[in-house]
Amino acid sequence: MKRSLCASIVGLLLFVNGSMVRADTPPPTDSTPPPSTEIKIDSGDTAWMLMSTGLVMLMVPGLALFYGGMVRRKNILGTMMHSMVALAIIGIQWLLFGYALAFGDTHNGWIGWNPDFLGLHNVASKAVFPGTHIPIFVHCMYQGMFAIITPALISGALAERIKFGPYCLFILLWGTLVYAPLAHWVWAVKAAPTAENPDAIEAIGWLGKMGALDFAGGTVVHIAAGVSGLAAILLLRKRIGYPEHSMHPNSMVITLLGAGLLWFGWFGFNGGSALGANALAGSALTATQVAAAAAALSWMLAEWFHKGKPTALGLASGLVAGLVAVTPASGYVKPLGAMSIGLIAGVVCYAVVCLKPSFQYDDSLDAFGVHGVGGFLGALLTGLFCSKAINDAGADAGFEQFKIQLTAASVAVAYAFVLTLFLVKVIDIGWGFCLDPQAENEGLDRNQHGEVGFDLTLAYEQVPEMPPQEPRAALMPPNGKGRFTVVVEGSNPHELMHTWSDLCQAGPTPTPAELQTVYPFVTTVKGNRFHFRGGDPATMSASLTRLFESRLRGQKIQSRVES
Repeated sequence: MKRSLCASIVGLLLFVNGSMVRADTPPPTDSTPPPSTEIKIDSGDTAWMLMSTGLVMLMVPGLALFYGGMVRRKNILGTMMHSMVALAIIGIQWLLFGYALAFGDTHNGWIGWNPDFLGLHNVASKAVFPGTHIPIFVHCMYQGMFAIITPALISGALAERIKFGPYCLFILLWGTLVYAPLAHWVWAVKAAPTAENPDAIEAIGWLGKMGALDFAGGTVVHIAAGVSGLAAILLLRKRIGYPEHSMHPNSMVITLLGAGLLWFGWFGFNGGSALGANALAGSALTATQVAAAAAALSWMLAEWFHKGKPTALGLASGLVAGLVAVTPASGYVKPLGAMSIGLIAGVVCYAVVCLKPSFQYDDSLDAFGVHGVGGFLGALLTGLFCSKAINDAGADAGFEQFKIQLTAASVAVAYAFVLTLFLVKVIDIGWGFCLDPQAENEGLDRNQHGEVGFDLTLAYEQVPEMPPQEPRAALMPPNGKGRFTVVVEGSNPHELMHTWSDLCQAGPTPTPAELQTVYPFVTTVKGNRFHFRGGDPATMSASLTRLFESRLRGQKIQSRVES
């Protein structure tokens, strides 16, 4: 009995043991499939890229606020719309065919194309982008945010004078013909796995194959946008009244808020370009923070020394200049290198912006001075500060790498400039890019959108507003000494008032010297009576006589002073 029980137990153990062996290590057969080499999606990498996509998307309203605060109040809504509408137009363009042009299979390194990427209609949700552990869907949306914000940057150069419809057509064509090819030249890759590195990739765009380093968009984003802005403003007219009339920002509070959101979102812009939650992302994020701080400091100190006061606009512009300059370098440089890039960018970009009046080009919100110059400078400095100790896929600093960076940056300048000139010219001929003078005086908000950015009246609908820029009589002249009245005779008072109002409108012609003489001292105008506080009565009277004689030809104008 005992022998039978023992035999049964031994047999059971042998059976179980044999089953376990067969389950764990099946005998090799000809039909056994090889171990899987499929690249798996990593949840950590994907989570970081989802967050980075959201951070870059936040930069668009940040840019809208940054630009919106710098324009005059009548243009704030229209200026913000130039940034926000890119989310809609380029958001659809990128999904339908933009991504396929930028990241599809290459055609001799010049342009991409992959029918599967058209609308992502034939891409599996679990398909992985080469060299990463994130889905193609996520990569497409992340890169799409770059494609969205880049043409929005151009609007800063053209602010306060362009029609909304032609602008929408321009960013659609620009995103297709300028941005997508540049992105392919620099960033397009294909999988090239090896036994040692199954995640290895190979550049397929011609600038990438040449060895150009652009971690997050110095050439593709900032040089392209800044230079395109310069091309457009050289072709189109200036704002009416520029540079004779001062055009002050409507709210530096809004601009500072926008700058803060840009800084925050830029951590996804640069840190996300590592395409994973890894050490490289941390290095890029560190470089981003350090460069922005350094440039904000150097711009502020330069302005403080140069003009005697540090301004909020200077601080905001400086930090953006630092973010722009470090963008191509962020994944290749050490923290001290990033700090050096920021310090240099703050001073250089400030100097370029200060020289703008000397060159007489109307870069409304300094898109070229900050993004074009900052992006070009950052691309070059990448070649002087890059280190393989940070990124094995990069290079060590040296003259050879500097030459490569100079070549890539120059290519981006030439391509973006020429294509933008062509696009703007064609649209201007076919549609008309700029507003007419009356519409520009009215402002983008009312004329282009039928709205206002800020309703500052108690009952906006019931209180009609006088024409923009038209002088308004004060209810009571200000108290003070030196008050007198000049009576203009020889013309109908209604005609005098109409002529005076026209003279006070911003216009393309220079302001008459006589108007510049009398305008600062005028308090109220009623009919043919001009009330003054301050100024020499005889000079004011003579200036008014000459001013109206030049406008009302054939009429004998005389002026006399009343105490």
